[in-house]
Amino acid sequence: MKIQLTPQESESYFYNSLCNAVGSGYLNGYGIELTYEATDYQSAKKSLKEKGESPCYEDVLMEILRIGKPLTMVDHESGMDDVSVYLQDIHERVQNAPSKHLLDMHNEQDDACTADVIIQSVFYNDVIFG
Repeated sequence: MKIQLTPQESESYFYNSLCNAVGSGYLNGYGIELTYEATDYQSAKKSLKEKGESPCYEDVLMEILRIGKPLTMVDHESGMDDVSVYLQDIHERVQNAPSKHLLDMHNEQDDACTADVIIQSVFYNDVIFG
C-alpha cells in the first residue's frame, strides 16, 4: 500500500518523530547522532522568537529545515557517511516509511519505534537499524 502525504502532513509526521525519538535518546542506541550547524540553530531559534514563539528544541530543528538549512545524521559506530536532509527530502521521503508506521502516526498510536522508522526512512531511505 502506498500512502501519499501532503507536505504539511509530512512535516507534521517528521516533527512528531523528532519529538518521540530524538529527545528520548532512542537514536543514540545505534551510535548515530542528529546534528546541525550551531549558527543554523541560532538563526532558526531567532527566527521563531521574532515570530513571537517560544520554541522547543524540535521547533527549532524544523525551523532549520524551513530556512533552507540541513539536518545531518552522523554515524559514530559503523562508519557510514554522514547523511543530510533538507525540507524537500522530508516532503518526499516521510511517505516512503512502511505504511504500518504511517498509519500508526495518522491514528495517533505512534511511539518511539514509529518515530525511529520514520526518521530512518527520511535519512536513509530504508530502515537499517533495529
